[in-house]
Amino acid sequence: MIRLCVFDAYGTLFDVDAAARAADLQGDLWPQLSADWRRKQLEYTWLRSVAGAHVDFWQVTQDGLDWAMEAAGLDDPDLRSKLLALYRRLDVFPEVPEVLGVLRDQGAGLAILSNGSADMLADAVASAELDGVFDAVLSVDDAGIFKPAKPVYDLVGARFGLAPADVLFISSNGWDICSGAAYGFRTLWVNRAGAPMDRLHGTPEAQARDLRELPDLLGRL
Repeated sequence: MIRLCVFDAYGTLFDVDAAARAADLQGDLWPQLSADWRRKQLEYTWLRSVAGAHVDFWQVTQDGLDWAMEAAGLDDPDLRSKLLALYRRLDVFPEVPEVLGVLRDQGAGLAILSNGSADMLADAVASAELDGVFDAVLSVDDAGIFKPAKPVYDLVGARFGLAPADVLFISSNGWDICSGAAYGFRTLWVNRAGAPMDRLHGTPEAQARDLRELPDLLGRL
């Protein structure tokens, strides 16, 4: 029986393209800048985890942006500051508030488990007016390593005293959801991009294009 829904934050609840899209960049520059920013942000979490060179997610977010801006030929400190400020208050995807409200009405426990630093997550949750919705907002700050390292997924059991099979883990990131499935969570991959399944050590139990299917799915699991 599912006793808790645990959401990844960035890309699952919060739209990681929203900052670059809102920055009023000239022409069609923002999609490539945003894609490069996100790719380097994730790469830096994995590489730092392997190297044992952990820093918080805000640092890798800045480092990823600096790489993306240089790749785009942008040398603009004001734009950099604007993009970083926008990243602290990313938009949620359109269905998120309603779906979370329905889950709450159904009595589901709700939590976030994210690579984001605690202060970043607090800003994002507050900006989206989701304060009080979650029973816990768990950050890798408490593990000292990024997902998909096992100590990060261990944070859920440590906080709630639940076995992995009692938890539905929801993520839009293929590498994250496969790793969560291998860990033992029940899993829903929110495949917003329609991407192929990652060839990794676990396979998600269910798949959807967005979160709208989650309340009905929860009743069937």
